[in-house]
Amino acid sequence: MSKEIKNRIAYTVMCISEFAQKYSMQTKQAYLYLKQHGGISFLKDCYDAEHLLSIDDAIDDLALICRKNGGNVA
Repeated sequence: MSKEIKNRIAYTVMCISEFAQKYSMQTKQAYLYLKQHGGISFLKDCYDAEHLLSIDDAIDDLALICRKNGGNVA
């Protein structure tokens, strides 16, 4: 596995974990929510830009994307 793929996986796992913590969810629940509402796809598609931002900005972006796709996290 390439270093870039490992970095992408680590970043995605970190974002899921931080999202879960911010919104008082279990990690699995956060993953399912992000998957259902486009957050995981967003992380995959926008990794090159998102991983340069602070984790707080990335989590805010995830919440925005999910709300635009029918999610209800405040």
